[in-house]
Amino acid sequence: MTAVLYGLMIFVWGFSWIAIKWQEGETPTEVSIFYRFTIAATLMLVSGVVFKKLQNTTKRQHLFFALQGLCLFCCNFLAFYGSTHYIASGLTAVVMATAPVFNALHGKLIYGTPIKANFWLGVVVGLSGIVLLFGADLIKANWSIELLYGLLLSLLGTWCFSMGNMISLYNSRNNIQPYTATSYAMVYACIALFFIISFKGLSFDLDTSSRYLMSLMYLAIPASVLGFTAYLMLVDKLGANQAAYLLLITPIIALATSSFFEGYSWTVYSTSGLFLVILGNIITQINVPVSSYLYCYVGKRVKRQRINQSLR
Repeated sequence: MTAVLYGLMIFVWGFSWIAIKWQEGETPTEVSIFYRFTIAATLMLVSGVVFKKLQNTTKRQHLFFALQGLCLFCCNFLAFYGSTHYIASGLTAVVMATAPVFNALHGKLIYGTPIKANFWLGVVVGLSGIVLLFGADLIKANWSIELLYGLLLSLLGTWCFSMGNMISLYNSRNNIQPYTATSYAMVYACIALFFIISFKGLSFDLDTSSRYLMSLMYLAIPASVLGFTAYLMLVDKLGANQAAYLLLITPIIALATSSFFEGYSWTVYSTSGLFLVILGNIITQINVPVSSYLYCYVGKRVKRQRINQSLR
């Protein structure tokens, strides 16, 4: 079952980044996100009532549902949608691949989850990959402020996403099923977005182009209803760090899609950067510290040299 959820998530979220890019146009970002989660929340609440999937909850639990909604379905998407205005959607997915790093740090600070010895090595490798991915574009664009905005918004969105993971863990530890938490969290996100849209005086009119409407439905149903329910089930089963591991593979699909639809050009730097981001996250996830591998390797080499010297 876990393998099926992983496979589902990789493809559903891998293609979602280009769908986010297609949301650009006449409709403001906040309105696009509002309609996305209004559709998703409605489907989940109706299904939850019909199939009796919604649990009984308390007022205190709704406070955490609201916080989860702000982090997972509001603030992070405002940042992610905003980042695609400045950089290729596939690059935003690559930055989100650092989510396991954020989860490890937040898990340590909030829940006291121990960090493995090889964690910092993985962080250095992963950050080096991001520098390669964005460094060539920054130099080419003379350190364009727009490119920097795209990077910073992607990192902000990833931070919010990670905080949402931490709140989801809290809800799971209080015996709240992911379906219940996700349903109510989406409702609170829609309420927050409604107030943001009203405060900014934005129009609720929708872009009626076929590309916009098709991408909206894809983001609302497969990417939100199926995607977040499956992902938070993985968080509940495996923990935030292991669940976020699937985000290492989605950038490959996202960048491949970006190459086809957006004309994103692969270079030696971007290819090397993507490889380092994935490698860095793998290093942070493996159970045996990398230092022990190095110690064993060096120890064997020294021992072999001593044996050869004694034979001489």
